Amino acid sequence: MFVDQQYEEIALRDDIQWIDVRSESEYLEATIPGAVNVPLFTDEERAQIGTVYKQVSKAEAMELGLVLASAKLPTLIAKVRDSMQGKTPAIFCWRGGMRSKTVATVLDLMGISCLRLTGGYRAYREMVVAKLNAWPMQALPPLIVLHGMTGVGKTTVLRKLAERGEPVLDLEGLAGHRGSVFGGIGLQVANQRQFDSRLLDQLEGLQGRPYLFLEAESRRIGRVTMPEFLFLAKQQGYNIELTAPVPVRVSRTLAQYRLEDDELFATQVQRALQFIEKRFSPNLRVRVKEWMDLRDYKALIEALLLEYYDPRYKHAMESYTHAFCTIDVSDYDQAIEEICAYARKVASVSSVSS
Repeated sequence: MFVDQQYEEIALRDDIQWIDVRSESEYLEATIPGAVNVPLFTDEERAQIGTVYKQVSKAEAMELGLVLASAKLPTLIAKVRDSMQGKTPAIFCWRGGMRSKTVATVLDLMGISCLRLTGGYRAYREMVVAKLNAWPMQALPPLIVLHGMTGVGKTTVLRKLAERGEPVLDLEGLAGHRGSVFGGIGLQVANQRQFDSRLLDQLEGLQGRPYLFLEAESRRIGRVTMPEFLFLAKQQGYNIELTAPVPVRVSRTLAQYRLEDDELFATQVQRALQFIEKRFSPNLRVRVKEWMDLRDYKALIEALLLEYYDPRYKHAMESYTHAFCTIDVSDYDQAIEEICAYARKVASVSSVSS
């Protein structure tokens, strides 16, 4: 017989594969990190069952659910088997109700041991919110905050640090957004539920590290908001200002945002410009239009960096009271070595002071 367990009990195991049996739209809205979607019902079937539940009766809705599910059970079980990867499946639906019970029961009948998440995704979400709200700022390792004007390559630096095994909290990656009005171009932008789950998963995995790298993000990143404890800790962290010549910044910015579909790229750039062009000087507004007509993105980017983003970034950096260490990132490899050396000094100082 399958076993019902709380999330905290299941998460302690390293032989678990989460199986989300909710509909595709529910899964895409938010799920447990690492979960595979094996829906018992499609979105249309779920809506149909819900209508019967409201307009007829619960018994009729359950009967309809049985009819719809029975024909697809062999395929569904095969998908669960394919998704297990030699691990024990942990089944969940919205609130630990009939969908997860049905799938877990059939798996048990087929001789496949499994767990079922008590309270379903709803209980998991409540746990995530409670943990983030109660997370003590002092429990974080020393934060090393990477600053720098747009285009210096902060995201690439974080990626290279992570590839070296350094502890990195990539907030833009978790948010699916680069932070500016252009930040969602080419990315899957996360909602708050997705961001919170990913953030908690990352924070728990980084516990005990001597320091933690992250970018100097604003409180809001795309569609999500950073928790208060993390924002305050970031403001009190150790600061590195990354620098690079303007031509390097222009090239890196274009390479980061450019899409293969030039028409789609132009459309998305134009749409993003509409949110900020009212803040441009009349002269800049005219030049931006000319560059968009010509598709001269390098000229456009250079002007936006120097005349729009740089002044705002300098103002934001003034809110940090701790000293800045400046590192040129024209050469990524050399910069990474300097950044890691600085981090080791931070860790040494922190261990002595504690």
